[in-house]
Amino acid sequence: MRGASTTGSSRAELAAADEADPGRAMLPRWVKRRLLAGERTHVTAQRHWAQLVGTVAGVVAGFAAVLWLGSRLPLDPPLLRDVLFLAWVVLLARAVWHLLLWRNGWFIATDKRLLLTRGVVNRRTAMMPLSKVTDMSYNQSVPGRLLGYGQFVLESAGQDQAMRRIDWVPDPDEKYRDLCEVIFGRPAAPSAAAVRSRRRRGSRVGRALVRLARRAAGR
Repeated sequence: MRGASTTGSSRAELAAADEADPGRAMLPRWVKRRLLAGERTHVTAQRHWAQLVGTVAGVVAGFAAVLWLGSRLPLDPPLLRDVLFLAWVVLLARAVWHLLLWRNGWFIATDKRLLLTRGVVNRRTAMMPLSKVTDMSYNQSVPGRLLGYGQFVLESAGQDQAMRRIDWVPDPDEKYRDLCEVIFGRPAAPSAAAVRSRRRRGSRVGRALVRLARRAAGR
């Protein structure tokens, strides 16, 4: 009974956290368990679909090659056809494995740290506190500009970096702005006194210009 009540309460807590944080709601359950209580997500991104283009193209090309070779090979012995088909099945299994890796690859930026998840059987999570990030560069190749993905390279204060390069970032321009706000903070808004002081200086300058214009017209 205690186990059932604990499981029910944990599910209720996860549901409440998802309602309060829409970015958290889109994450898989095993990734949510990597987040701390009260930790808010600001950037959640799965790898861009272009990461799978090479794998899918290989499967399609392999299938076309099997059909073409199968139509030209003799019917006897059938061993060559079987070998070709098994080679394509291996290629297909490799594509499924890459698809699973893609599904589990998430980049998350919270108000406390950056996380990068990967793996299918052995799931790994790399983490870097926001306080250790000193610089970040944004790279985008020609295919990245055409398809809409980019790469972030992080620099940290320590020598050992669990997370340095983030590849296949979708919507990189938007993610770059959001990530800069999370890491380096938004610029502080001017105070009301500073705004009033600027307005007074502007009005004095304007009155001085008006007087100079009148004097010049009088001459």
